[in-house]
Amino acid sequence: METTPVLSVDHLSISFGGLRAVDDFSVTINKGELYGLIGPNGAGKTTAFNLLTGVYKPDEGIIRLNGKDITGKSTIDINREGIARTFQNIRLFKDLSVLDNVKCGLHNRFSYPSVAGILRLPVYYRVEKEMNEEAMKLLKVFDLDKEADYKASQLPYGKQRKLEIARALATAPKLLLLDEPAAGMNPQETKELMETIAFIRREFDLTVLLIEHDMKLVAGICERLTVLNFGRILAEGETKAVLNNPEVITAYLGE
Repeated sequence: METTPVLSVDHLSISFGGLRAVDDFSVTINKGELYGLIGPNGAGKTTAFNLLTGVYKPDEGIIRLNGKDITGKSTIDINREGIARTFQNIRLFKDLSVLDNVKCGLHNRFSYPSVAGILRLPVYYRVEKEMNEEAMKLLKVFDLDKEADYKASQLPYGKQRKLEIARALATAPKLLLLDEPAAGMNPQETKELMETIAFIRREFDLTVLLIEHDMKLVAGICERLTVLNFGRILAEGETKAVLNNPEVITAYLGE
């Protein structure tokens, strides 16, 4: 029996000032896949992520999550539907604690009436306790539980990357979008991060869409790829075949 893809994107396009930043982008990602979206700098990868997460509204095309049309919805509504993301430039609440950063992601799943918070009613303490416990579970996955009380800004760069992923996971997504999560990391940090991504994919039953610039990294973790260049699809398919495509090699060597 044919299953519905987690993500189905049909002919997505957007222009800025007459420039076609993403042009006729289509992709289908199945449940449990770790799918790569690669391309040279300025190829339109992050713009595609911004379209998928409601930061931009597409000029044309349709986005479906588990068969449901989510095209044009707000970022909050898309997150509630089940898409979470990280950013190429880390976006944490740097003056909040590590624990509170993750708890921010939990507010889609835990709530209490505002009056309960103001009056500190029993429901407030019960929900806060549940959120703390859930947040600590996620921090342990990333070996961040010992830094739970630190300010996010006090973490080293590699751990800030992990914290951003932990916060995204707190929303219980069906699809996790990672925008160059290894950017700025040293080789050891990158290796550890890729192992963590493979682990959370299995443990949380996640589907992952990964933007990366490093072809070697993508080759070691993704089953299938789409390559963007100048906003258009240059190649797509099984990872090995795509990375051996002469057009893909030329696009990267031409940077």
